[in-house]
Amino acid sequence: MKTRVAVMFGGKSVEHEVSVISGIQAIMSMDQEKYEVIPVYLTKKNEMYVGEEIGKIEAYKDIPGLLSKSQRVILVNEDDHIVLMPYPVKLFGKKGIEVDIAFPIVHGTNVEDGALQGYLKTIGIPFVGCDVTASALGMDKYASKVVLKENGVPVLDGYCFTTSDYAEIDSILDKVEKEIGYPAIVKPVDLGSSVGISVARNRSELTNSIDDAFLYARKIIIEHAITKLREINCAVLGDENEAIASECEEPLHTKDILSYEDKYVSNAKGSGSKGMAGVSRKIPAELSPEKRKEVQELAVKSFQKLGCNGVARIDFMIDEENGKLYFNEINTIPGSLAFYLWEPVGISYPELLDRMIRLALKRVREEESITFSFDTNILNQNSLGGVKGGKMGKLKAPLQ
Repeated sequence: MKTRVAVMFGGKSVEHEVSVISGIQAIMSMDQEKYEVIPVYLTKKNEMYVGEEIGKIEAYKDIPGLLSKSQRVILVNEDDHIVLMPYPVKLFGKKGIEVDIAFPIVHGTNVEDGALQGYLKTIGIPFVGCDVTASALGMDKYASKVVLKENGVPVLDGYCFTTSDYAEIDSILDKVEKEIGYPAIVKPVDLGSSVGISVARNRSELTNSIDDAFLYARKIIIEHAITKLREINCAVLGDENEAIASECEEPLHTKDILSYEDKYVSNAKGSGSKGMAGVSRKIPAELSPEKRKEVQELAVKSFQKLGCNGVARIDFMIDEENGKLYFNEINTIPGSLAFYLWEPVGISYPELLDRMIRLALKRVREEESITFSFDTNILNQNSLGGVKGGKMGKLKAPLQ
């Protein structure tokens, strides 16, 4: 009997369109002999839809038209059976679609940051990829670096600023000029795909960069920008107990940093977007055997210290002036699931997807052995009577 996999993509995120590409790439590559795939599209309001056209990339040229031909659904747990049930409630007489596991292929805030994972966990459906904690930690560029620095992973020091700091922007500018200097790189703390990221070389540019970053997030991080920079990426497959590293890549870009246009726009012209699989890059990256080993070992260490599961891509920076390697960020659900980094080491995309699903099911088996509740008598009548003179005894009855 085939395992029913709900592949979820889209969502309320500035990386919505990128997620659609990644999700449909995976759907087209999944082993149809082993898995029955149910494409589930999340709109920009996080509403879920299923239908015959949902898994076809060409249908997304007219999303309103696509939705008019599709069925909105919600996830329901009925006696440990997870069902994609037609919505609204008046349609519950219609038969739903039972699924065995969810496979979120989503990017960015509101979906990749633990929000969707928490929803799935609350419902009780097994899901592929990082759990709630690792997803949230991986999305926060500042928090992840704090954790990794404590565990011996080299990172660039930076400062995190909030919207309250932004109200006194001159203080931010003064602090950056005094503590970081130029050039400085400004990033939203919880976005990917290079959205809202820019390099500033003077106070005017820094002001513009901060204004832009705060359009996309409530917190930003500012670091010193490496002048002679090489970017090296490496993916990791596994869990916190056992993981392996992929081949390394060096992405090529047109500016100081790899931009959104480099990733998703320029490579799509004339041929249809291939997502991150279409980015100009060197695979394998031109690295000495020693440096390649250093990158791969640090990638696995970062992955495991953050408690990741499934596949993640870790992006590193090399300062060519001194040869030092720094962790930059982790992508807990990387664009195109970084399948192009696994093919050079003999792992095909269908096999990669299969391994990710098996890792998720392994986590379910491990969690089933953990005690999450135990029987007590604290709520029986006698126990309640014992607290009448304490704080509970002072509570008022609720208003009717």
